[in-house]
Amino acid sequence: MSIRRGDCVIPVRGTDRAPLTSADKTPDKKRNHTMQYLLTIIVDETIPTPHPGQPGFAEMVEGWAAYNHALHAAGVLVDASQLAPSLAATTVRLAVGTPAAVTDGPFTEAKEQLAGYYRIRAANLDDALEWAKRMPMPFGSVEVRPIVVAPGPDGTPTPVTD
Repeated sequence: MSIRRGDCVIPVRGTDRAPLTSADKTPDKKRNHTMQYLLTIIVDETIPTPHPGQPGFAEMVEGWAAYNHALHAAGVLVDASQLAPSLAATTVRLAVGTPAAVTDGPFTEAKEQLAGYYRIRAANLDDALEWAKRMPMPFGSVEVRPIVVAPGPDGTPTPVTD
């Protein structure tokens, strides 16, 4: 699958990988998910992506829908969200001994920005990396990090294990 941008055709990553197997499509409640990982999606916001009604939009949505379905079916998806563009961001800068500074826009002026994330359960980093490699992204990068502490039921920081 590919997305056409003007005279350029961009292959959609993830579609050139092995097709989903029945193991990918069937939840495995006995699977040993011992860690949670955050897969952050980093993209260059200056590269246009198709919008509803534009060529390539339906194919893009199909790729993400298949990926989301595979995560759900495998029982690994904890949470996921797409973020508004960085122009909608407001940054709060904190420093010891000074008042918090609030500014419009992203923290950095880099072209690559955080576009969204997936939080998944995986037995180990290798499994989390395999899910990251399957994202149907035509460009960008996915940063994979283990989640080590999160608020517990009483608000106390608690190690994350499943």
